[in-house]
Amino acid sequence: MSEELNKEETVNAEEIQETPAAVETTPSIENEEVVVIEAETPEVKPENEPAKPEETPKVKTTVAPRENFDWETYEKGESYSDVSKEQLIETYNKSLSKINDREVVVGTVTSLNKREVVVNIGYKSDGVVSMNEFRYNPDLKVGDEVEVYIESQEDKKGQLILSHKKARAARSWDKITAALENNEIIKGYVKCRTKGGMIVDVFGIEAFLPGSQIDVKPIRDYDLFVDKTMEFKVVKINQEFRNVVVSHKALIEAELEKQKKDIIAKLEKGQVLEGIVKNITTYGVFIDLGGVDGLIHITDLSWGRVVHPEEVVKLDEKINVVILDFDDEKKRIALGLKQLTPHPWNALDENLKVGDIIRGKVVVMADYGAFIEIVPGVEGLIHVSEMSWTQHLRSAQDFMKVGDDVEAVILTLDRDERKMSLGIKQLKADPWEDIETKYAIGSKHTAHVRNFTNFGVFVEAEEGVEGLIHISDLSWTKKIKHPSEFTSIGATIEVQVLEIDKENRRLSLGHKQVEENPWDVFESLFTLGSIHEGTIIEVLDKGAVISLPYGVEGFATPKHLVKADGSSAQIDEKMSFKVIEFNKDLKRIILSHSRIFEDEQREAKKEIAAANAEKKTAKKAKKAKEKEEEIPTQPVMEKTTLGDISELAELKEKMDGENEKQS
Repeated sequence: MSEELNKEETVNAEEIQETPAAVETTPSIENEEVVVIEAETPEVKPENEPAKPEETPKVKTTVAPRENFDWETYEKGESYSDVSKEQLIETYNKSLSKINDREVVVGTVTSLNKREVVVNIGYKSDGVVSMNEFRYNPDLKVGDEVEVYIESQEDKKGQLILSHKKARAARSWDKITAALENNEIIKGYVKCRTKGGMIVDVFGIEAFLPGSQIDVKPIRDYDLFVDKTMEFKVVKINQEFRNVVVSHKALIEAELEKQKKDIIAKLEKGQVLEGIVKNITTYGVFIDLGGVDGLIHITDLSWGRVVHPEEVVKLDEKINVVILDFDDEKKRIALGLKQLTPHPWNALDENLKVGDIIRGKVVVMADYGAFIEIVPGVEGLIHVSEMSWTQHLRSAQDFMKVGDDVEAVILTLDRDERKMSLGIKQLKADPWEDIETKYAIGSKHTAHVRNFTNFGVFVEAEEGVEGLIHISDLSWTKKIKHPSEFTSIGATIEVQVLEIDKENRRLSLGHKQVEENPWDVFESLFTLGSIHEGTIIEVLDKGAVISLPYGVEGFATPKHLVKADGSSAQIDEKMSFKVIEFNKDLKRIILSHSRIFEDEQREAKKEIAAANAEKKTAKKAKKAKEKEEEIPTQPVMEKTTLGDISELAELKEKMDGENEKQS
């Protein structure tokens, strides 16, 4: 009983001493006071317990008991009456905050550790929030006010469930929109890397931080920013896709712009400054001049050829540069590195002249020629036409490649314009200087087929010596329509020099002249009227081409291709042909198949006519003999008949014809 009384009631000793006889008892526990009288109880000591040293006696306060204390209720075990319970509950409920589930409220941090944060929202119990939800705010401390989302007022364990992350997300879009509109600076926690940038937690929303917006300098290691809290500005919001883009670079650009203006205001052309290589690209190098960037174009890095700027400078390297030009409005600064050293042309050997032989390295190749570096910064061009004596131009890559060491002759030299032209064919003798001796008319040579045209074949006897074989000079016997029917590009061919044109550097050549003219022999073989076996190899509108023995070809018109049965001969058909014309000068043979059986028919008719005439003559002789036997022996004058007159007329015509022949 005494323990329950001590738990439920309190004693105000000072108030009792002031008003010891007028203590009023009310149903409310707030005004109810219980007087406790502490009596000194004698201590019972065990028999065997050793005696303790005497303690200083406690001073006891004697208080009079309350006159209106309800001892009956107290004996029943009830501390309060029914009226006092209801009033107590009502007062208790009024002292608590009214909260609802899924509501965002503001609470106060009462304590925190590495794992949890305890938040008081004025409810009957405090809520616990995971420390992970406050990673964006490493400066969180006891007493800070934070927003929390009420997930549940009481779970199975009677715990108030809160979430700071959901509270931030519930109001994040409004905050982010306001930050964009008001150009506010916000804090965010860099969670991780992603393609092209970083993911940042801002008000519980994952925003994108592009790599180009992390800093004004190019960032080479994004991992350095992971798990850091930084300040940002919202630069873009896509409400439809719930995308947010933030920038840290925007915070420092304003200050940099001011620095740039101050620096550019002090710049002068030709001024030499020290800078740090900030970035290297294929077209040049960006230099940090201490708050403002300048560009060294790749052509201004070195007097010599530079394939990539990395050949000359390295990242974070300190170098001296000269200001070539700058633009106040666009804040562009053009820098140079090679300008800090003298131009190599100024140091070129003064004794070097046209006709001298020099050595160099091929640095650039083009279809029209090659650039040769004599010394770094001094180059000469070898045009493709100066690489070989041949007039058949080819690509420069057929003669040399980048990196080759070559020897060349100086053809032109202009120190003022800093230009030099070179040649390598001049290292060899010009083959046309003694062309009449080496390629005399009538001499025979072997050449390579270079190219075809409709009228002939271009061949090369040696480098720089080219000639043309006309299509009519390819073969004695074949009718060639195009040179590709006779030879192929790259093939070797025997030629004979027909003419020399030294001025235009051309030779007139022939291939058939290498052999004797077979038409001298053909004249005795293909005589008029001779018959030969032939094969039709081509049929044209005007006739057909016939292949004859010894590789010669003849021609027959359509009427001479008619066979004895009246049909026409077809291609690839083999038959006999009679020579009806032979022209040695034009190299032409005209043939006929139909003439063979036509002549045979004509001869047969002649034989029949001769036989008939012979029979007629014999018959007349027989009749004349019979008449002689019937007539008396004495001479009688015969009478002239019409038959005698006709025979005389024929005799007269025959005699006249012989006279005409003799005349």
